[in-house]
Amino acid sequence: MKLTVCLATYNGEEFVIRQLNSVIKQLTNEDEVIVVDDCSKDRTIQLIHQTFGERVKVHVNERNSGAIKSFEKAISLAKGDIIFLCDQDDVWEDDKVATVLKAFQEQNAVLVVHDATVVNGNLETLDSSWNHYNHNNLKQGIIGNIVKNAYTGAMMAFRKELVSDILPFPASIEMHDQWIALVCMKKKKKIVFIDKPLMKYVRHGGNVTGMKKRSLSEQIKGRLRTISAITRSNRS
Repeated sequence: MKLTVCLATYNGEEFVIRQLNSVIKQLTNEDEVIVVDDCSKDRTIQLIHQTFGERVKVHVNERNSGAIKSFEKAISLAKGDIIFLCDQDDVWEDDKVATVLKAFQEQNAVLVVHDATVVNGNLETLDSSWNHYNHNNLKQGIIGNIVKNAYTGAMMAFRKELVSDILPFPASIEMHDQWIALVCMKKKKKIVFIDKPLMKYVRHGGNVTGMKKRSLSEQIKGRLRTISAITRSNRS
């Protein structure tokens, strides 16, 4: 079973090598790592090339396109049977890949989501559970997940069969991870939750995803756009 790890980078020179080291040591030579860089202005690309050479496939966007489009491109290039999503500044625990694969193999999952330890930029623990820290309810349905997204891309892996259902990402969605979860729910695909923290989820204020604060009106408009996208989707 071939694996693909999809990672979107942007000005990640401070953390990305640490993260890639934690990922690659869990993979076989048959597995692939795809990085889509969103026009970094620092040494992110150079450091990846210098450290990993051809082991990591790097694609650079022609223009700054944002995290959603970067992950869309990475997923579209993936050749693995199982696709892991990965942020540039976290650290995977040594048993993440093995534990997630076991869930796919033993529980016939299409999407696997796990918990994480929440840490600061120095890897000091802020909370032993991201689900607790962020008040996530992973058992809620479509409406509940539109109101408050409980799915985090960095803690997701899914079977390649799901790609044709989720791509291309609609332009109106707010988050790619929320969209993936919503499509799985709509199509009644099996989602397996792993309570164990399988990575260190870094919250340091400079994260590319997950740190934006929006006004109430912006939140409402975003949710309405997401409702429209999932309603209009013919992926039922």
